[in-house]
Amino acid sequence: MSTEVIPEHVAVIGGGAWGTALACAARRAGNDVVLWARNAQVVDDINNGIGNPLYLPDVALDAGIRATTNMAEALEDAFAILLVVPSQRMRDVIAPVADFCAGRPVALCSKGVERSTGMLMSEVAEACLPDAEVAVLSGPTFAREVALGLPTAVTLAAEKTWVQDAVLKAVGLPTFRPYVTDDVIGAEVGGAVKNVLAIACGIVTGRELGENARAALVTRGLAEVMRLAEKLGGRAETIMGLSGMGDLTLTCNSPQSRNMSFGIELGRGRSVQEILDERRAVTEGVWSAESVTALARKHGVEMPICEAVNAIVTGNADIDATIQTLLNRPFRAEGA
Repeated sequence: MSTEVIPEHVAVIGGGAWGTALACAARRAGNDVVLWARNAQVVDDINNGIGNPLYLPDVALDAGIRATTNMAEALEDAFAILLVVPSQRMRDVIAPVADFCAGRPVALCSKGVERSTGMLMSEVAEACLPDAEVAVLSGPTFAREVALGLPTAVTLAAEKTWVQDAVLKAVGLPTFRPYVTDDVIGAEVGGAVKNVLAIACGIVTGRELGENARAALVTRGLAEVMRLAEKLGGRAETIMGLSGMGDLTLTCNSPQSRNMSFGIELGRGRSVQEILDERRAVTEGVWSAESVTALARKHGVEMPICEAVNAIVTGNADIDATIQTLLNRPFRAEGA
């Protein structure tokens, strides 16, 4: 690949399925795109016109998407940066490149809470990239559908209008529609917690407990998301939008979701490690279960479904006994 830097391009940091899909959206929006990936095979495949068969097979990529393992090359002269690395690795990836991000919009496109600190991704970014302009891009998205150009809507959260405008320029399309808000916290909490709840819905499906049970989980799970978001300073209206209810609806109703499919296999009796050993892509909810529940406890927020998932995923709790504990909780008002 030539080391010539494309002026005024979109930088996508992360060569997994979601990063590749966002690169497709940015290219369709009329931008030159430079994608950074740690995996040299991913870079070679993209630059040789093969696509990204390791993470997003059978999807053709536009020739205007270039890939590199050189972070500086990807970031230099980018007018917008899409940060699409797993939440638990974000700090390690972005800390060394802080100088390249100064004054530029950095859209956080990964969902989770950092296990070691309990920080939301925006807090991690603000600590590591103090001079960047942080935004959050979150919502009901399956990477393959975005890559193929199928209609999708997401939440774009940023406090500054010009930052919203820059990210809209980077990825906004009739078929990829960001709806803007200044509620960064609400957009983040919805994305982080839904991964944990999707595992719960998968367990219910794998245990064949029925559609009624799954609908109850989604609804009561939404109440947990809202309680945590409001406690941290987010707004209920954001949780009722694309990054909350929308994302929860998608992820908890389709085995295409890595988190739900993980829960299905758990519900069928397989072990956490056995399932993870078969997967190339990261299942964020596995790592977020512990950090989300720790964050909730820290702020005195009751989240029994997330606590149950955490007990199963990290504490090897018996699934049937854990479900029974949830069912035996005291009756209460629905709004409580």
